[in-house]
Amino acid sequence: MKHIPRKRFGQHFLADQGIIDAIVRAIDPKPGQAMVEIGPGLGAMTQPLVERLGRLAVVELDRDLAARLRGHAQLVVTEADVLKVDFAQLAQSLGALKTRVVGNLPYNISTPILFHLLGFVDSIEDQHFMLQKEVIDRMVARPATSDYGRLSVMLQWRYEMEDVLFVPPESFDPPPRVDSAVVRMVPRAEPAPVDEKLLSELVQVAFSQRRKILRHTLGKWLEQRNFSGECDLQRRAEEVPVAEYLALAAAIRQ
Repeated sequence: MKHIPRKRFGQHFLADQGIIDAIVRAIDPKPGQAMVEIGPGLGAMTQPLVERLGRLAVVELDRDLAARLRGHAQLVVTEADVLKVDFAQLAQSLGALKTRVVGNLPYNISTPILFHLLGFVDSIEDQHFMLQKEVIDRMVARPATSDYGRLSVMLQWRYEMEDVLFVPPESFDPPPRVDSAVVRMVPRAEPAPVDEKLLSELVQVAFSQRRKILRHTLGKWLEQRNFSGECDLQRRAEEVPVAEYLALAAAIRQ
């Protein structure tokens, strides 16, 4: 039976074979590699991936789609909410210390998924995701641009990222109302040693009022912590490079 896309799961199924081939080439799967696909859906990328890998783990929330996928002997199917999946355990179940992660992420929860995976970055070799183009623009944004924000800082702290492929709406069934793209995320070998919770709070405060200079937002937050170090608070949050946010988070912990 034909599967009807479910709006509550944000389902838009990739249907353009040329785009599918381009994504698989960007991922470059090799035989025997441990890989997890998030939201395989109707299997547009699943089949070419598993043909190259030999075996593929998939995480699918839709029980009807999960039932279909279980009929494929080379798939290891986890029927679950991806936000509750332990990717370290999943890698171990595949006999690997680290796994590669790919997927056409549901656009309505893409940012929570990215932050969930941030907690398992030490168990991940790389990530390739289809996302809303606007989100990827924010992920890879440089300082002093309108797209630069909390998402930029938190992800650039742990990943090298690259926008590798533009995907138009007509590549999907049904077509979304936004442009899409594919991002490559490679965990940094030696990320700055800062407390993730502290950095997240710091950056959230800094960007809470983008139009104001940091003296009015981050300055008050630092005063509450009795921070006496140096920090130029006469700038807006978007003018501060990632490295400076990391250095400030490290200084606060000392």
